[in-house]
Amino acid sequence: MQLDPDNLLDSLEEHMMKTEDALKNSFAAIRTGKASPALVEGITVEYYGTQTRLRDIAGITAPEPRLLVIQPWDASAVSAIEKAILASNVGITPMSDGRTLKLPIPELSQDRRAALVKQAKSEVEDAKVALRNIRREGNDAAKKAQKDGLLTEDEHKKMLEDIQKLTDRYIAGLDKEFSAKEKELMTV
Repeated sequence: MQLDPDNLLDSLEEHMMKTEDALKNSFAAIRTGKASPALVEGITVEYYGTQTRLRDIAGITAPEPRLLVIQPWDASAVSAIEKAILASNVGITPMSDGRTLKLPIPELSQDRRAALVKQAKSEVEDAKVALRNIRREGNDAAKKAQKDGLLTEDEHKKMLEDIQKLTDRYIAGLDKEFSAKEKELMTV
């Protein structure tokens, strides 16, 4: 964490932005009933003895709203990709023709939708904890800067207020992301 009081807020905001981006990426992998390459592109596949992301060894397209097509660049990887998809928690069984894999996206049941909302809520809570940890580190850095004589007491109080405002803004952003994802998941 950057201890320089002049750059502290910028450093904190950068860390908070990364937390928000990580949440958006994890939300992209939560299935909504519509085909999206983000649903499977992060799955790791055992490819020639190395764990490789699916998007690095195959083209992933969504030619229809409820179908994903995975076209490996190496046809020998089809069975390894199929095993990796079955082992993942995506909940889709791939159909193979030997050269490509088709993943029909089934309609989500109400129970499954509720479970996915619960998963998304859990990920938002984890992100909020991360934001609060970043806030705590910033508060500690501001306190240390005041102790070292780099900030006056008034500057310290203002810094703490600014850090809290920044944290509140990002937490509100996370809540907004969750609301949008919940609406998307619950829409039939």
